[in-house]
Amino acid sequence: MARLMRAVRVREFGGPKVLKVENDVPVPSISRTELLVKVKAAGVNPVDTYIREGNFIKLPNLPYIPGRDGAGVVEAVGEDVTSFKVGQRVYFCTLKSTSQCGSYAEYTAVDNKLTFPLVDNLSFEEGAAIGIPYFTAYRALILKAGAVPGETVLIHGASGAVGIAATQLARTKNMKIIGTAGTQEGLNVVKEAGAHHVCCHRDKKYLQNIMEATENKGVDVILEMLANVNLEKDLSMLAPRGRVIIIGNRGTVNINPRDVMGPETSIIGVALLSTTEEEWNTITEEVLHGTEEGWVKPIVDKRYTLDSVVAAHHDIIHSKGAKGKLVLQID
Repeated sequence: MARLMRAVRVREFGGPKVLKVENDVPVPSISRTELLVKVKAAGVNPVDTYIREGNFIKLPNLPYIPGRDGAGVVEAVGEDVTSFKVGQRVYFCTLKSTSQCGSYAEYTAVDNKLTFPLVDNLSFEEGAAIGIPYFTAYRALILKAGAVPGETVLIHGASGAVGIAATQLARTKNMKIIGTAGTQEGLNVVKEAGAHHVCCHRDKKYLQNIMEATENKGVDVILEMLANVNLEKDLSMLAPRGRVIIIGNRGTVNINPRDVMGPETSIIGVALLSTTEEEWNTITEEVLHGTEEGWVKPIVDKRYTLDSVVAAHHDIIHSKGAKGKLVLQID
């Protein structure tokens, strides 16, 4: 008789209310290269809401269990898995947006190449805050922007999970960091994460404040979490040959291409699901070293039970001031 578990299931695409907790979901079976993980905490990410709405480039077949990152304990290992053992603490991050077996469940099946040891000094909730945020930050800042020590980096929405990860990464790479947030609490979090300058994006003079922080030279790299709101303004703040890296967007925007022609600036999109195998190996190795070295310091903003998943999906989009990652406590 199949083992059953509690899990969130989506049977139709739509708003947060399509998220339903079911008590009779079969525990997934694993292949030769997979692990069965007893999930302790699952990350809640904006991309989860885009997929749930059916507004994403690649969608899973219905029904599916949401969630692309999390942390827990290894329950079973596939026949070909030699790098993990039963009882080991791990965190994981899946690339495919089409996966039907996500982390919003008591158990999930994860490929061993997408699973990583969780150091003892990080909790399961902190482990669930590593995958999407830190992997995205490294790919955006290092692999796509090609940022180097000494460059000035502007991180829009730096108090969110990806923003905090990017701030910590830029600090360890000896870059000059300007971070924005919408509340004083958020600004404090960004400062503590390592930003040299912080600016409230609700301040009418925030663009002027950013430019003054660069001595009016402009910024070399902008990590953009909401391109439809900020992209046009971003182009006016770039130094010659500067780069805007678009991580998040929720609509359309009009720009003047001449703003990028003269200074030869670039607008570059980033999506974790487009990561190559070589890039993935580089990212995972660097982030794993970061957990061991201590510069990876996830901040958990809010914790939700599995039964309050609807509220979590509402808050990840409509929060008035992010201060880290939102997580579901599964166990």
